Amino acid sequence: MKFVSTLTLVFILTTLFACDSEIEKGVMKSDLSKDIEMVTDYGTIIMRLSDETPKHRNNFIRLVNENFFDSISFHRVIKKFLIQTGDYATKPSSLKNDSIDLPRNIDAEFRPNLFHKRGALNAARMGDDVNPSRSSDGSQFTIIQGKIQNDSTLNHMLSRVNFWRAKNNVINRPEYKNDFKKYKSLSTKIEDIEASKIVLHKEDEDLIRADFTEISNKIKTYNIDSLANIELNNMEKYNYPETHRKVYKSIGGSPHLDQNYTVFGEVIKGMKVVDSIADVATDKTDKPIKNVYILKIKMIERRNYSENID
Repeated sequence: MKFVSTLTLVFILTTLFACDSEIEKGVMKSDLSKDIEMVTDYGTIIMRLSDETPKHRNNFIRLVNENFFDSISFHRVIKKFLIQTGDYATKPSSLKNDSIDLPRNIDAEFRPNLFHKRGALNAARMGDDVNPSRSSDGSQFTIIQGKIQNDSTLNHMLSRVNFWRAKNNVINRPEYKNDFKKYKSLSTKIEDIEASKIVLHKEDEDLIRADFTEISNKIKTYNIDSLANIELNNMEKYNYPETHRKVYKSIGGSPHLDQNYTVFGEVIKGMKVVDSIADVATDKTDKPIKNVYILKIKMIERRNYSENID
């Protein structure tokens, strides 16, 4: 009887593993039905990724499985707004791997029903002037703390949402797009020079800086903000669904980010930990004066939690 039970167990385990498979590098099929446990200096946060944003979901899972986030700090903290982490440069030098292939940007995945409520996972990104496609950073993400809104603040933030959308439409027009592409390229080169990632002869560096000044001045002549206001009057405007308004007025969030940044998941347990991190003392650049680290992130079996995500 014991021998039969052992065979049965082996059969079950073999069947389970046989059903699992790697859907892309670093991501197993079974990972898609798991949650993520993030242990920080201030406690544990449980997160659930959205299946509606598969590119962001799979990228995040891969980074978790590669232990990419372990020992990275929260480098930007703004109380009543968000906490941000995922910058590999904040990992202690002794733990860095010089040969690591840093994540590339991810295509934006804006979804109508994913919004910046309290607890939302948001993908950080560069501004539209150097990132017209609004693609997400390959590893940096934020957890939204936000604050409770009312109809007046929601209407004000909605005007910001639509202005940013109008401005992005202008930047992506054929007559301006190439200039902003050049601006991005030169801006990146200058950043690399100043970070000593590349070393050039002074003459070559001066040429790059001169080209950057020239394209910057050219872009200024377009007066993009004025063009955006004209676009704003002609385009179809976004409006917060009533269900989103109710959430913002009950638990809060950061509604001015909607439809401009990708939301790819949410905290399902541990918002008190988020609040504790958001409450730390910071310097003028919003960096915590005392580092707050991610100690460990791992995939865990999914379970049901109470409606109170704290």
